[in-house]
Amino acid sequence: MDQLVLTIPHFPHEEPEGYSYETREFRSNVAAIWLHHDYHYIYNSGECVSTIWGFYNTKTKCYHAPITSTKCGNKVEVSQTTPYSAMPRTLNPLESLLYV
Repeated sequence: MDQLVLTIPHFPHEEPEGYSYETREFRSNVAAIWLHHDYHYIYNSGECVSTIWGFYNTKTKCYHAPITSTKCGNKVEVSQTTPYSAMPRTLNPLESLLYV
């Protein structure tokens, strides 16, 4: 997570067990945050599997949910994100009682 600390000073999540974060330049003022799975899957020729966590705009200091790994989505509140994704969770009333 060393590279993540240099780019994003107050990233709100700790790395989940078995995962690591990496930031890459997406645009001049936007960093892409990737989540690497430490487990090497057999179907992927032993390569590391990565998923896009989200995006961080360094000028506005805002996080954005991903639409795809190449397309930045809407601004999200960090409190609505998880260590695995910046996609906001949409819970129905029963789920919100059980999971929050």
